[in-house]
Amino acid sequence: MGDVLQSPHPVALTGAALILALAVGLALPLYADAMAESYVRLLALPALLMLAILFLYDRLMLLALVLLFRAAGDLVFESTRVSLGGIAIGFGGLVNAFVILIAVLLVAARPARFPRRIASAWAAFLAVAAVGVGMAPDRADALRGYLGLLSYFAVFVSAFHFVKDERDFKVCVKLVLLSSLLPAAYGLAELAAHGLGGGLEAFRLKSTFSHPNIFAFYLTLVLSLSLYALKSPMVALSPLRRALLTAYVPLLLGLLLLTQTRSAWVACFAIFALYALMFERRYLVYLLLAPALALLVPGVRERVLDLGSGNEMVQYAKLNSFAWRLQIWEYGLRWIRPENLPLGYGLGAFKYFAPTFFPYSGGVNFGAHNIYVQILFELGALGLAAFAWLFARLFATLRRMAAADRLGAFVALALVVEYLIISASDNVLAYLAFNWYVWFVLGAACAVVMSRAAPDEGATRTHGGTA
Repeated sequence: MGDVLQSPHPVALTGAALILALAVGLALPLYADAMAESYVRLLALPALLMLAILFLYDRLMLLALVLLFRAAGDLVFESTRVSLGGIAIGFGGLVNAFVILIAVLLVAARPARFPRRIASAWAAFLAVAAVGVGMAPDRADALRGYLGLLSYFAVFVSAFHFVKDERDFKVCVKLVLLSSLLPAAYGLAELAAHGLGGGLEAFRLKSTFSHPNIFAFYLTLVLSLSLYALKSPMVALSPLRRALLTAYVPLLLGLLLLTQTRSAWVACFAIFALYALMFERRYLVYLLLAPALALLVPGVRERVLDLGSGNEMVQYAKLNSFAWRLQIWEYGLRWIRPENLPLGYGLGAFKYFAPTFFPYSGGVNFGAHNIYVQILFELGALGLAAFAWLFARLFATLRRMAAADRLGAFVALALVVEYLIISASDNVLAYLAFNWYVWFVLGAACAVVMSRAAPDEGATRTHGGTA
């Protein structure tokens, strides 16, 4: 990875190191006093310095390490946040900045690997979102949201520098699979500490993530990639690793059930059902038995039965989560005025105005829990069209991967389907860690297509030049 970028000039590197050392020496006493009440915050500066050193040494390695540990990062990042001038800043924001900067430098060093065709669809959506920042009722919150979207694009583009051909796709898959070890272990510890003692009926597992839904969507992604690693001829596993991964899948499925996230259950079931229909029909038998076995878990049974009650709004009655979503979608869409339909109310406007248009908000700034409703409200019909174009272009690109890796193309397309399913019932765009892994895998899959297209295009140009 170290040869991706040219090494800085030794004199310049030495000067930069001296200036950095002087700045750190002057700032360290002030920093220690400010962060003395939190050991985690106190360790943030050494960690940041390590990131800076890795950034100078090998940027792809740094990005790989970030992706390896980002799934376990929310616990640490939340505790490092401080408020400066009313704006919350934490170590996570600095990591995001590193990721965006890495992508910029990678593209500058190897512009030939930049996916211009699909990047144009990304650019259209980001351009509309930038207009949304200018229109937003809360500019600071909108800017944070926009930087999150920009980091998704950065991870997507950076994946093209990991993959030179279809064989490198498995490296990206293994990286994401390894990233799940810490969250899975922490989830088991959480289950042992809280779930078994208090019963499983009201228990929702969230592991290292800030919400159980994010953990559930991440697990669905990892399960899809586990299926690829076990079944793909492109991935060579030793007997021991195959046995360990085979045993790991039921564990992940159990953790997924304990998140109590129904949309993730539906997405995971849909992916495995599609795999069974297209590749191994015998798996359909297992899928028919899976719902019956899942209903034996008290928490799962309670979540399923919850959909049958609380579907009407009655005074003092409690709505179930689906009926509540229908209510907030209806009120949000009815609140959009015709003149705001083209461009919406600005990025982050749904949460900002939720207490105004939703009479059952209780003063809480709820998210839309539906990406399509959220985009239409915040970025208007133009934003929704740009979002649809992005996924249409993505789908068309990934279909071409089947020529190199049929199962890889299926898994990548299944991830797109999963993303679109869960986007209909959750605030998916706000789930940064999950989006990073999804867009990294999708970028790697698109890179496989690009690696196969490049020689063909080059041969066409050569043939045309000799004619």
